[in-house]
Amino acid sequence: MSACLDCGACCATFRVSFYWAEAADGGGGVPVNLTEKVDSFHRCMRGTWSAAPRCAALQGEVGRKVGCTIYPQRPSPCHQVEEGSAQCQRARRQHGLLPLPERLPA
Repeated sequence: MSACLDCGACCATFRVSFYWAEAADGGGGVPVNLTEKVDSFHRCMRGTWSAAPRCAALQGEVGRKVGCTIYPQRPSPCHQVEEGSAQCQRARRQHGLLPLPERLPA
C-alpha cells in the first residue's frame, strides 16, 4: 500500500502549476472550479498558490488518512511526484512527518 494514502504532505506544500489545457475547458480532465489562473498559459490547483498551500482536491488530514478527490484527472505535476523522492521527503519534513526509506534509482 502506498504511504501517500497516509501522508498528503506534497499536496499541502507545493504550488501545483500546469498548462491551462489540462483543465476541462481546455480539453483536459482537471475540473475548472478547482483551478486558479496563474497567467495566460498556466493554471494552478486552487489553494496551492498561497503562503500555506493546500490543494482543494485533497481530503483528509495531512499525516493521517488522505485522498485526492480527482486522482484520475489530476494534472501532470501530480504524476511526477514519487513516493520517497527528494520532493516527497522535503514536504514530509515541512509537516513534521518521519522520512520514508530512501528510494534507490531503477
